[in-house]
Formats: sequence, structure tokens, C-alpha cells
Amino acid sequence: MINIILILIALAVMLSLVVAAMQPANFRITRTGTVAAPASVIFPYINNLQKWEAWSPWAKLDPTAKNSFEGSSEGVGAKMSWAGNNKVGVGSMTITGSSPSDFIQFKLEFQKPMKATNMAEFTFKPEGDHTIVTWTMAGTNNFIAKVMGLIINCDKMVSGQFEQGLADLKVLVEEANKK
Repeated sequence: MINIILILIALAVMLSLVVAAMQPANFRITRTGTVAAPASVIFPYINNLQKWEAWSPWAKLDPTAKNSFEGSSEGVGAKMSWAGNNKVGVGSMTITGSSPSDFIQFKLEFQKPMKATNMAEFTFKPEGDHTIVTWTMAGTNNFIAKVMGLIINCDKMVSGQFEQGLADLKVLVEEANKK
């Protein structure tokens, strides 16, 4: 009887590994929000990494996280590193592309809880007196990430944070734009 249980456990583990191996090699998470302000007003809140604390969903998950900044305060080459609790981990982001009121691109380097390098981008599309802000993160799933994806829905987890960040950015920008 114990042999049958061990064989069933081994088969379940092997099946899980096969299913994990068949998961997509790449991922892309995208969320959009609409802000009642021109892109030129929104752009500095994202292009200047020192302004992220006011709207970033991760700043709220660990208000005591240690942030440090390198390079210029905004635009290409600006870098922010963080070390926080298990909800925010350890990592850095560097602006790799920046075109005023058009787009901002980032290289994200995560050290903990899991090592990964991803790309992120914000784009701005005018629509009347509003701007559609799109936040995207893309990267490659290594085998460990594929296995974790069977247990944790990373798309749901990260997209919820993106939605919260866009909502907080909207409130911040619209309040500042009224003044």
C-alpha cells in the first residue's frame, strides 16, 4: 500500500513538472487607466523615480522599505534600488528610455524573493482632455517561474498592483492639476 502511495506521489510530481515545462516562456502584463490631465502633467510623476513613493502600490506594502537613488533624478539613467519586506523584496529599476509625454521604459532587476530581469513601460495616449496611461511589464519565465506559476497567479497579483498604482496616480495627478 505504501508503494502505491509513493508511486502516485511520484506520478503527480512528474505530471506537475511536465505541465510547468509546457507553460509559456514569456509573459506580458498590461493595465490601463484614464487620467483627467494632459500627458505632460502625468509624465513627471513617473519619469522622476523619487516621486514614485507618492503613488506606487509597493510603497504602501512596505512604508519602511529602504530606497536609494543613483544617477540623475529623472529620465534615462535614473535608478532606484529598494530593500523591503517579503512583499516588496529587493531589487532596482533603471529608466532605459524616456520620451516626454509619450513613453518611459524601465529595466527591472529583482534579487529577492526571486531573481528576475524584466522590462516595464508606461505609455501615454491623449484622448480629449484625458490621457490613457498604459503600464506594461514583460519578461521571460524560467523553469522555476513556470513551476511557481502553477501555484501563484502572478498575472492576477501583479495586475492588481498595477491597477492600484494607476488609481493612486490618477488621484494624485488630478488633485495636483486642480491647483
